[in-house]
Amino acid sequence: MSSEVVEQLAEKVVDAVENSTGGKITNEKTPSTPEGMAMAYGSLVVMAMLPIVFGSIRSVKLHQIKKATGEKTDTMTKKDAMFFPIIASGALFGLYMFFKIFSKDHINVLLTGYFFFLGVIALAHLLSPIVNSLMPAAVPKIPFHIHFTQGEGRNKKDLINYKFSTHDVVCLKLSSIIGIWYLLKKHWIANNLFGLAFAVNGVELLHLNNIVTGCILLSGLFFYDIFWVFGTNVMVTVAKSFEAPIKLVFPQDLITNGLNASNFAMLGLGDIVIPGIFIALLLRFDHSTKRKSRIYFYATLTAYFLGLLTTIFVMHVFKHAQPALLYLVPACMGTPLFVALVRGELKTLFAYEDHPEEEINNKNNTKQISADNGNNSNKPSGNNNTKKKESRKAK
Repeated sequence: MSSEVVEQLAEKVVDAVENSTGGKITNEKTPSTPEGMAMAYGSLVVMAMLPIVFGSIRSVKLHQIKKATGEKTDTMTKKDAMFFPIIASGALFGLYMFFKIFSKDHINVLLTGYFFFLGVIALAHLLSPIVNSLMPAAVPKIPFHIHFTQGEGRNKKDLINYKFSTHDVVCLKLSSIIGIWYLLKKHWIANNLFGLAFAVNGVELLHLNNIVTGCILLSGLFFYDIFWVFGTNVMVTVAKSFEAPIKLVFPQDLITNGLNASNFAMLGLGDIVIPGIFIALLLRFDHSTKRKSRIYFYATLTAYFLGLLTTIFVMHVFKHAQPALLYLVPACMGTPLFVALVRGELKTLFAYEDHPEEEINNKNNTKQISADNGNNSNKPSGNNNTKKKESRKAK
């Protein structure tokens, strides 16, 4: 009888410890109500849509700045798109083996430190326009420029070329505070702030140059996601073991347990960024047509929304993790092709390029010629020297 009492007390202690996680992301499951599930999945859908919208708008602005300055943007080539699923598979399986061989806690300590620095920088970049608009005029905006180069002349390369201001320093401090909160508590809200920052920056900065490259990338990752989710337990194991802001989470038991909830629904950042960079390309295409309507962007964004709802519905019905790209890729890739076919713009859509190679080569050649002319103008010409000598002789 005494042993049963001891066992009951032990179970109560364990339950008390598990329920006092303070909002930390864990794999413990507690019962969730239908209302809680609806709130969780609805919040994930909203959090997935926001980075795509804002990231796409920021990508258009970045593209316009790069085009005006003549600076070349790093874009993904067709070869990169073909090999990306293979590289991603190798990285995913490598993480899986690490978690199987080494201690999960030790690996997560290293990953937490790594993503802490990346998250602070990404969040500071995201908050910069907001802080600049809210900063009072009394706070001076002093510019700074860190420029570190290697080599001279034609071999000169920029290793570090970073411009910032005192307002950016304020952003960095605010982001660092959130980062310390994440390090200490691993709270799901801090995780989501970093995850949203990664997603927005990914959609903004990762550029597909044309539709063909985007179709190659989405098609490869379509099979990648299906294989690693349905074919093996690798994807699910890594997602549950990986304590880093590479996913958005929302508690299904928030209504019952408040901010200390622990039963999380999750969505990987890859299911946001990969379709997002394709949708951002379509928005840049809409801008290139000089039309007021953004039909390709809005149509594909709607298709992404419906694909995400389909993923959640199937996951809820079958009670099994679903490869989101199984539903998102056909929706995001088929919608703009269908719209272009109906509007008779299929050829125009496939002909569009953010940075045409001929245009880039012409700009580079023009810069080189102007640089050579500038160097030659600084050197005295042989004809001028000969004329000077002849005039001296005549005198």
